[in-house]
Amino acid sequence: MLVDHIGELVTNEPSWGGTLGIVHDAAVVIEGDRLAWVGESRQVPEDVEGPLVDAAGAAALPGFVDSHTHLVFAGDRTAEFDARMRGERYAAGGIQTTVRATVEASEEQLRANARRLVDEALRSGTTHLEIKSGYGLGMVKERRLLEIAGEFTDDVTFLGAHVVPEDWKGTTGQYAALVAGAMLDACAPLARWVDVFCEQGAFDERQSRSVLVAAREKGLGLRIHANQLGPGPGAKLAAELGAASADHLTYLTDDDIAALSEAGVVATLLPVADLSTREPWPDARGLIEAGATVALATDCNPGTSFTTNMPIVIALAVTAMRMTPAEAVWSATAGGARALQRDDVGTLRQGARADLVILDAPSHVHLAYRPGVPLVRTVIKAGAVG
Repeated sequence: MLVDHIGELVTNEPSWGGTLGIVHDAAVVIEGDRLAWVGESRQVPEDVEGPLVDAAGAAALPGFVDSHTHLVFAGDRTAEFDARMRGERYAAGGIQTTVRATVEASEEQLRANARRLVDEALRSGTTHLEIKSGYGLGMVKERRLLEIAGEFTDDVTFLGAHVVPEDWKGTTGQYAALVAGAMLDACAPLARWVDVFCEQGAFDERQSRSVLVAAREKGLGLRIHANQLGPGPGAKLAAELGAASADHLTYLTDDDIAALSEAGVVATLLPVADLSTREPWPDARGLIEAGATVALATDCNPGTSFTTNMPIVIALAVTAMRMTPAEAVWSATAGGARALQRDDVGTLRQGARADLVILDAPSHVHLAYRPGVPLVRTVIKAGAVG
């Protein structure tokens, strides 16, 4: 397949120069599910055969990489959202509502809802995503969610330490020990990552560390929900343990930022969650200026960020969090790939997976310039036009 007449191609490859490695008047050649060639249209190899996708001068970029989602769930939390919009403050306990609905749902219902959301994300340009468990909170229940998540992605995250189940109230330490022990033993073979909600109302530093260390010993990569609802130990714990990513990071000190940057932990920011919970905006500029790697993700979940749309995440990052359009686009593509420690997505270079988004716009800047407008014209995922 030849994708030609691309007016502005974002590659994220430093060899092309600048933050985004932009190539003008560009083309890409796809063989199977991989990129075989990337460059200027005038230099397309002469022996290219196959169908032509004509970008007609529009901008194109790598498919979005959404590195933080909770897509396997059932139920609805409209009432909770409505209450927040009427002035109530978010607390982590609302997760229990989704847990109850998810436990009662059939596998078919959970699978159908996850498929609907994955397809919705694809239509808005997301070609790779991570999916967490966390709405089962029991050994068999968590395994069920992980198995379903694995049908949609190879970046599956075990989040047994999301909150404490209602029937374990008052015994958080014992539940954390279960997650770090028998539940991890049962769930680790189905996951690439482990995550912990290190937050007041969820798990404290000691409990979070016990789960993360036990998971690391089983070969899982580390992720952590950190510093979302207030200052806390999560960011520094992520740095101490060498987590791949610390996510949310709404409340950071200068020391937290320095620790994340020095440890090379990707700072994954989730602006729709902050918008929905009416929390302050994360300090994206402070993180970037300190040398930290920033990723952007949706945090798609039914309680605090019910969106699969990465373009609106980009728009918020630019207009509210003071990122530049180039920084935000990089963070929603290459940054997400860094958070998942992958080099086959989030970039357009020879050998990478053929994930490409063509916009109905002349420049990547339009993703922030025209917030809420459906600018994704064509999505190619693993070489297939969606």
